[in-house]
Amino acid sequence: MSDQGKDGQGDPWARWRKPAESVTTGDSALPKAEAPAPAVEPAATVEPPAAPEKLPGEPLGTLSVRKRVPAAKVEKTPAPRGAKEGRAPSAGFKGDRKPGTAGRSAPPRRDDAKSDGRPVAGKTDDPWGRSAGAKPSRPAVERENPWAKKAAAVPPAAKLPETPKGPPPEGVRLSKVMSERGLCSRREADLWIERGWVFVDGEQVSELGSRIDPVAKIEISTEAKKDQAKAVTILIHKPVGYVSSQPEPGCIPAVTLITPEAQVVQSGDPEFKPWMLRGLAPAGRLDVDSTGLLVLTSDGRVAKKLIGEDSDAEKEYLVRVSGEMIQGGLDLLRHGLELDGKPLRQAWVKQLNEDQLHFILKEGKKRQIRRMCELVGLKVIGLKRVRIGRIRLGDLPMGRWRFLRADEAF
Repeated sequence: MSDQGKDGQGDPWARWRKPAESVTTGDSALPKAEAPAPAVEPAATVEPPAAPEKLPGEPLGTLSVRKRVPAAKVEKTPAPRGAKEGRAPSAGFKGDRKPGTAGRSAPPRRDDAKSDGRPVAGKTDDPWGRSAGAKPSRPAVERENPWAKKAAAVPPAAKLPETPKGPPPEGVRLSKVMSERGLCSRREADLWIERGWVFVDGEQVSELGSRIDPVAKIEISTEAKKDQAKAVTILIHKPVGYVSSQPEPGCIPAVTLITPEAQVVQSGDPEFKPWMLRGLAPAGRLDVDSTGLLVLTSDGRVAKKLIGEDSDAEKEYLVRVSGEMIQGGLDLLRHGLELDGKPLRQAWVKQLNEDQLHFILKEGKKRQIRRMCELVGLKVIGLKRVRIGRIRLGDLPMGRWRFLRADEAF
């Protein structure tokens, strides 16, 4: 082993300590003379490369991005509004869809729209950037209206054949027969039938509108008789200012006169109870400016006799008049006058003195006597009803009332 090898092994850090020393390979190694260190020149200033010229539309930054050149686009005819691509527009809608509804097309891109929001010619409506020619759309096909066929099948002027009418129903309504026989009013009859209180030839009838033989035997139950026994009839001497039926402005209904204090008690009269006022109705009207006998009843038989269609109950009046009667006016009052285009029934009229007349009528139209007198030149200044049927006002004081007695009838 050479001496240099020994030196090398003795100092392992020698090569780092002697930077100018070179090592050669071979059997012998000679030391080299140290070369003078080259002069160190100052480092040259390296300038950064100049920034590339900024293209229009590019953002500022350290990196420049080349703008992508869009491919040529094919002008596409806009599809009908409200229709999706490849689908026919619905036949049941017209015009545009409202904003916010389903199926609305995507809004146009910024570079594809004008300032007013309408698409620019030559731009595609596809939000994914596909060209119009990439995939041909199916032709729009109008849907058929299913109601058009039905309308064409049945012409509007066609009429269905009329159903032949069958024979009229046999018999007479049960309620009418009961009313005609005086058992009760038709309203009461319907109520009793509905409650099952009526028997025809021994069989119970509970269906409204039932028809029977006019000569059939009719019976009513004990309950119906008790209900009828509760009905009352009240006679009132009505003063001026009270109305007989529905209240009018500034007037008081005559039913308010029925109080325990205003009753004229008779022998055999029932004790007055407030429930007796239920169902009371006037059987014949009396004008607000007239006085005399007024009948209020909850008994249908009484109402039918006094104000029924076939009623012939007489009403007697004392009338005070003013003015001069026309020639033959008394005969016209008895018969020959018309009201509301209909001739009046014959009346009994007598002149008691120059200013007083006596009337007996069998009908009762609204303000009938006053209108009759006007037709013959007279004006009514006072009217008092003194009798209805066989019931007279008598000495009943004004503003007082009494029950119709069991031995009395109209």
